[in-house]
Amino acid sequence: MSRRFLQRLVLGLAALLPVLLALGIWLGGHPSSLPAPIRDALVDDDTAALDEALDIIEADYYRKVDRSRLVDDSLAGAVARLKDRFSAYLTPGEYARFKASSHGRFSGVGMEVTQVPQGLRVTRVFDDSPAQRARIRRGDRIVAVNGRSLAGRSSRSSTALIRGRPGTFVTLTIARDGRRLRERLKRARVEAPSVSSSLRTVDGRRLGVVELSGFTSGAHGEVREAVDRLLERGAKGIVLDLRGNGGGLLDEAVLTASVFIPEGTIVTTDGRSRGRRVYRATGGAIRRSIPVVVLVDDGSASASEIVAAAIRDRGRGKVVGTRTFGKGVFQEVRELPNGGALDITVGEYFTPSGENLGGGGPKRGGGIRPGVPARDDPDTRRDEALERALREFAS
Repeated sequence: MSRRFLQRLVLGLAALLPVLLALGIWLGGHPSSLPAPIRDALVDDDTAALDEALDIIEADYYRKVDRSRLVDDSLAGAVARLKDRFSAYLTPGEYARFKASSHGRFSGVGMEVTQVPQGLRVTRVFDDSPAQRARIRRGDRIVAVNGRSLAGRSSRSSTALIRGRPGTFVTLTIARDGRRLRERLKRARVEAPSVSSSLRTVDGRRLGVVELSGFTSGAHGEVREAVDRLLERGAKGIVLDLRGNGGGLLDEAVLTASVFIPEGTIVTTDGRSRGRRVYRATGGAIRRSIPVVVLVDDGSASASEIVAAAIRDRGRGKVVGTRTFGKGVFQEVRELPNGGALDITVGEYFTPSGENLGGGGPKRGGGIRPGVPARDDPDTRRDEALERALREFAS
């Protein structure tokens, strides 16, 4: 074989590769176009049936349809059949907004929420935000977004509907005092503060309060910085306020608990395809002589419950407030080739004492029942629950 022939062969193959690649990509998305023997060898029956059904709808339905929308609806329907309110399919746009919010930056209306059967309950409204200007307040329930009911949706799926590009509008249906209100809000860029802190003096004793709103990326570092600053200012005890904190990243929960717990188990997870895993304290905790109180309510869920239960079970501090949400499962977000993602339940978690706080799978369970009951009255300016937590340092 001559050298000249080899050169022509290489050049020919090089020219053919892009065509073969494009053909492969197209056939990968349209396996029904393959000859039957080849399709049967390469594609399983379920995949072939779904793809052929989508091809038929796209080609023969009496009016034009968007194939990507059909894919979105198919995936959302498959997840809905799981009857798991914590699992959801996120469209490419929803997933992009979720990724931004997990780092504490997003475009929305400026409020924090927790999941309830009807939709979302507002737990916090940021100052100078679209939500504040619309007079949305803590305790309101968001039951629909742009006319789409939120009942049965996961919190991530619901909040993804609220978020969007700055300057665009969203209409929220709000349930309040037996009435339904509709508010049209203009979205804005929001920088969600994960941590806020303050120094209080009770009976001449300085005490630190650290409020954590969500377990977003880097939240544990902000908690540690806040705690260290308060201790430097003379705080003799720390209240970790997790009220309204609906959770977030599991690793952040472990790292946050490790700020207070010096060693040992924080949480154990177990799943059908994940296997049992024990998460332990990472070291470097504050002095054990610094007393800790965790403040919770029915909006404290998931990662919040992991941290509160670890501090309780390891004898590191007291839990004050009302019964927590009662979620005993955890999710993973898996990105899909279309740019969307599955936010799907993959396992259960167990406290250091071996307790699962849920009701079996995605059912709501008993949660954490605080050793010291305390409830805030929303109709007063005082924060009665926090006052009760601060008094624990004197007992």
